[in-house]
Amino acid sequence: MKTLRLLTTLALGGGLVLGAYWFSNHGRWSVHAEATPAAAQADRTPLYYRDPSGAPLWSATPKRDDRGRDYLPVYEDGEATAVAPKPAQAASARKILYYRNPMGLPDTSPVPKKDPMGMNYIPVYEGDETDDGTVKLSPGKIQRTGVKSEPVRRRAIRVAVRAPGTIQLDERRVSVIAMRAESFVQKVADVTTGTRVKAGQPLMEIYSSAVASAAAEYLATITSKTVGGVEMYGRGSRQRLVNLDVPEQVIAEMERTRVAPLTVHWSAPRDGIVLERSAIDGMRANPGDVLFRIADISQVWALADVAERDLGNIAVGQSVAVRARSFPGRIFSGKIAVVYPQVNRDTRTVRVRIELANPDAALLPDMYVDAEIDTADSAPVLAIQDSSVLDTGTRQAVLVDKGEGRFEPREVKLGRRGGGYIEVRDGLADGEAVVTSATFLIDAESNLKAALKGFAEGAPQPSDAGHATGEHK
Repeated sequence: MKTLRLLTTLALGGGLVLGAYWFSNHGRWSVHAEATPAAAQADRTPLYYRDPSGAPLWSATPKRDDRGRDYLPVYEDGEATAVAPKPAQAASARKILYYRNPMGLPDTSPVPKKDPMGMNYIPVYEGDETDDGTVKLSPGKIQRTGVKSEPVRRRAIRVAVRAPGTIQLDERRVSVIAMRAESFVQKVADVTTGTRVKAGQPLMEIYSSAVASAAAEYLATITSKTVGGVEMYGRGSRQRLVNLDVPEQVIAEMERTRVAPLTVHWSAPRDGIVLERSAIDGMRANPGDVLFRIADISQVWALADVAERDLGNIAVGQSVAVRARSFPGRIFSGKIAVVYPQVNRDTRTVRVRIELANPDAALLPDMYVDAEIDTADSAPVLAIQDSSVLDTGTRQAVLVDKGEGRFEPREVKLGRRGGGYIEVRDGLADGEAVVTSATFLIDAESNLKAALKGFAEGAPQPSDAGHATGEHK
């Protein structure tokens, strides 16, 4: 017995495809038909229809392109088929309120229409608009825009105030050597400007008739057989030498040797650097003439100019980290000693004095430095990330994540800023979730929905749709 099997396809109404089989059995032929799985699309509702050529064109209802080809339906599994089903009744059982412009323009329509570029207006369903002041986004839009939320927590706000400054000498550590009587410089030691000297190191040899006379008088008093042993008689003569600024070691040497020197050796009063040398061998020095100027730079000042807006965060005793541009990577630690009570009206800055230890004399006068003042408060406060704030200049607001894609705009009162966080003084509670990223996108969505809702409320009813859209039935 021979059997011959042939397969043909028949397109029946509703898109049903059948397979036809012919059998030869003792010379008789019979036909059997069965449905194929490839045509079982009639029970599914497409999400939308896309251009058959793959162009970025879509439609909510069946349509044809310029060549007369049907748009391809796209289902939930992303599959598109060339078999066009019957037009779907509605993508959703929800009521359509209006249709909005696909490009986000403030234009709505009560009936489906196209924009000048041929794009279909997007339907807005009942329930998408809320009246509780919140903004509702779909899970897909939240994922695409990268919305992230973070709970409000208490933390210490570290506010670092940065200000430029210069190194200056400590006024209390500067000494000058000046003659208090007419004198002559006999000889100057090998000391020049910039030389480091030690306290007691000889600087020059001076002859002064006034000093010599006072020394002779004092020596006569302490060597007298009558009053030499009485201290009160020599006290006046000794004070005269002190008033002439004779070094203490010279007076002590006279008391030990009982010899009045012809010239006096003047020595350095402190450790430091010679900033100025005016003494010259053989010169005449009048009273008041400065011959040497010596400064101790083991401790210096950093005078920093702080902006007026940061003045409220500055206080005496705060720690300061000073960085010199000559020594990158090195930090000099100090504290604020004085906040000068005057604002520079040209630069709108306030000068602060920072005392710094300088044991190795690395910091030199007039050197540029950068000061970073730590104004951290140990008391924790409610704080949010600075990226969470929508600041219009006159008001500040945040977006509170209410869950299920709902976001509530809320006005807040802010305080100090620092370390990427901002203090919240009013408007939020501990533990509330606040949007930290994509805040401007949500705010734009909120403004767009508010504008579209306003246009929809003033839009004509469907009975006037033909006049509203410029179309005629």
